[in-house]
Amino acid sequence: METDGERAAGAGGRGLAATPWSLVVPLKPLALAKTRLAGAVGPPERRRLALAFAQDTVAAALACGAVRDVVVVTDDPVAASRLAALGAGVVPDRPGAGLNAALAYGAEAVRARRPGAAVAALNADLPALRPAELGRVLAVAGRFPRAFLADAADIGTTFLSAAPGKELRPAFGGASRLRHLSSGAVEIRLGGVVSVRRDVDTEADLRAALELGVGRCTARLCRAGILPAG
Repeated sequence: METDGERAAGAGGRGLAATPWSLVVPLKPLALAKTRLAGAVGPPERRRLALAFAQDTVAAALACGAVRDVVVVTDDPVAASRLAALGAGVVPDRPGAGLNAALAYGAEAVRARRPGAAVAALNADLPALRPAELGRVLAVAGRFPRAFLADAADIGTTFLSAAPGKELRPAFGGASRLRHLSSGAVEIRLGGVVSVRRDVDTEADLRAALELGVGRCTARLCRAGILPAG
């Protein structure tokens, strides 16, 4: 049975995008990632956490029954190797192009192989991601030409989808929720999918993700004491 949130998000939808989905996950070089964690951990730990977040995100996405494949856009050789070992495809990023250019490039790479693919962009920093919750988001997203999910703060975006034949038109970064609304993408207002919204930029975000329950790689680092007590 649909929840109220699913009915609201689905009003007027026509099931435009059939599953399975191709997900595009962008990941900047690990040395440049997660700078807002600098107050909590040093550079080596930030690199390790950024990689762990991406590994847990990709592993959970690949475990979702609605997902056909995951393509990671990165030019970090360590991350590329580790994520490919999980079963992700890897597309080299174009240095200096930026996050949204990387996402558009990843979507183009997917559709070069499968022109009719339904494509979605997903943040790489969702260590608490649950496959079932991602599946619910994808089911609602499939009703619209373009749809997105806001982050836990209702300011940014963690997920953006495009049905077959539709451009992704990503506008991630900062207050991207309003930009995606303005672009005509439908906002998915759905309860019970907190793990898909819980991205991690700060120590407080990470502690909130830990409360939800994170994946194996992030959990292992945190058990090893990578974070200060508190």
